[in-house]
Amino acid sequence: MNSWKIIKLLKIKPKSPILIEGLPGIGNVGKIAVDFLITELKAKKIYEIFSYTFPHSVFVNEDNLVDLPKIEVYYKKMPKNDLLLLTGDIQPVDETSSYEFCEKILDILGQYKAKEIITLGGIGLAEAPKKPKVFCTANNKKIIEKYKKDTGLDNKIYGVVGPIIGVSGLLLGLSEKRKIPAITLLAETLGHPLYLGVKGAREQLKILNKKLDLKLNLAKLDKEIKDIEQGLIKKTRDISAVSKQLAFKKLDKKKETSYIG
Repeated sequence: MNSWKIIKLLKIKPKSPILIEGLPGIGNVGKIAVDFLITELKAKKIYEIFSYTFPHSVFVNEDNLVDLPKIEVYYKKMPKNDLLLLTGDIQPVDETSSYEFCEKILDILGQYKAKEIITLGGIGLAEAPKKPKVFCTANNKKIIEKYKKDTGLDNKIYGVVGPIIGVSGLLLGLSEKRKIPAITLLAETLGHPLYLGVKGAREQLKILNKKLDLKLNLAKLDKEIKDIEQGLIKKTRDISAVSKQLAFKKLDKKKETSYIG
């Protein structure tokens, strides 16, 4: 049985696309940021991805019916580099499925001759930061210098975080083999499963807005916090905890701050 079902919804011919990934993780900062981009840019859904390796759960939606968990890819045509936006209800919860999923995403990016990959996530702290810092690491130095310039990004990350677990980390490593430059932006946030890292997502969006010339109205993010809590994040909160629990079991003997994709 093929454990992955990838449904293509639209035919597109993107121009030098950049993938931005934001799946559930610590503070859900990456998901908040990418879902905001999808809404603000009015991006179109081009792929739905389902897997038998996803958690054996369904969501009850607002119509009191059930939805299977899924991951989605959206597309937005832009003046310079088109955007592919990767979001979803969950992310793969074990090592094998994480590798398989990332390879399938990279296969898609190979078809479109993707220019870059940007992954988004959170660094879990013991207390909520008033002004979250955003750290970065990448699969080459050139892309770090590109995104550090005029943004305040900090790439002195060695010793600040432990292993970068999940899709946000694996995409960086595996994309190097495909010669696709990739960077991750990790925003500080409270490391509590019920906390929403909206401030961290805002800091990530500021950087993306500047470097990719997205012309976002970031003031809207503050106004939409309640909608984010009730809609975009509510159903991901419980099921994403499955992947966090698996990751924490591997890290429970470590004392350093760690990032969970």
